[in-house]
Amino acid sequence: MAQTNPAPQAPLPAKGRKLFLSRPVLSWGLNDLANTIFSSNIVTLFFPFYLTQVIGGDARLDQVASTFITYSNALSGLLIVLLSPLYGVWMDRTGRKKGALVPFTLLAIAFTMLMALASSWGSGAAVLGMPVGIVSVLLCFVIAKFFFSSSVVFYDAMISDLGGPKEIPLISGFGVALGYFGTLIGLAVYPLASGQHYEQTFMPSALLYLLFSLPIILFYKEASGGKQSAAVRTSFLSGYKEIITTFKEMKKYRPIFLFMVAFFFFNDALQTAISVMAVYAKTVVGFTTDRFLILYLAATVSSIFGSFIFGYITRRYGAKRAVTSVAVLLIAAIALGTLAVNETMFWAAGVIYGISMGSMWVTSRTLIVELSPPDKRGQFFGLFAFSGKVSSIVGPLLYGTLTYTLQDYGTLASRIALGSLLIMVIIGLFVHARIPKENKAA
Repeated sequence: MAQTNPAPQAPLPAKGRKLFLSRPVLSWGLNDLANTIFSSNIVTLFFPFYLTQVIGGDARLDQVASTFITYSNALSGLLIVLLSPLYGVWMDRTGRKKGALVPFTLLAIAFTMLMALASSWGSGAAVLGMPVGIVSVLLCFVIAKFFFSSSVVFYDAMISDLGGPKEIPLISGFGVALGYFGTLIGLAVYPLASGQHYEQTFMPSALLYLLFSLPIILFYKEASGGKQSAAVRTSFLSGYKEIITTFKEMKKYRPIFLFMVAFFFFNDALQTAISVMAVYAKTVVGFTTDRFLILYLAATVSSIFGSFIFGYITRRYGAKRAVTSVAVLLIAAIALGTLAVNETMFWAAGVIYGISMGSMWVTSRTLIVELSPPDKRGQFFGLFAFSGKVSSIVGPLLYGTLTYTLQDYGTLASRIALGSLLIMVIIGLFVHARIPKENKAA
């Protein structure tokens, strides 16, 4: 099959501080800051707070609100599952990443703005027994998160263009750490949610997302992948044929496919936990919104330090061993959260979870680069996103189904749902252990 040559890497950045302050790396890192504002403000905090406020009210209705939150996340994940493998094939064919990242980012911002407008829709009409404004917010959230997730596929793959094997773990840690600074910046909009009107945070969150996306839009210069041959200029959907071919050659790429399976289970726990963290803390453990936000700040700071530290750990001990360490931390965090009977226990869970959440991205992105051959790196980043998004469907569906089925048991339903995530991480560790120690790309 005719293919273009992979895009040449950008000139290797200088070491030390100059590595992080070089224009390509800093622009790339600030995009992590930008999209983390969406992930934190919209996905984790204010959209769940908004739904709990407008749907919840007692122990039973709070579980129903949790079900809507997890199901809307699952629906968004389903959309990205269908397309993320094709994104990777397209990157390998064209060598282009920024050309897709920018429009997806702008569309995610636009639909976040539409969430704000829909929340003020005062029509008395109802859909499925709910006011049309709430249903519209749900729909806009699903679409916004789909475009956000699409942009992240291309953003993650960009890392292989920014440096060599020694630099990539540090660049990955730098990007994740900057992302969690985005969490801190995003929380500046919380005072706008006066009187628990959390929908008032949607528009300023979208504007912050846009502001910090501007550096990669305006200043990041992508290396040319060269002209496409006639054989390459085929339809976008024909990329499924290449994916099928890659799956048929699974034995040839066994280490990376094993990691895709392991990451499915790790990410299942990570994404489900972060999507319900705020509601769980308030309805199960008894946090007020203000006290939870203080915990969230602490967890974010721990994510920043964990991201930097695990960048160096990954470089020193290898990505595979680093991923194992992060998974063990994740088990500890989920177990503490499930059993938490007071705020102190949940504080410990939140801080440990913060470390594991940031570090999992640092270590896993590095391992993908190590395991994948350069001429298929875009395809494997697409499959990496595919694995993550399939798990982002399964985890929320499982959690939401458990909370809905057991809603009459009140908060015990949420504890059982959260505890079920431990099984996922343990299975992931078992699969991850089967990856060969020699994990460099062919």
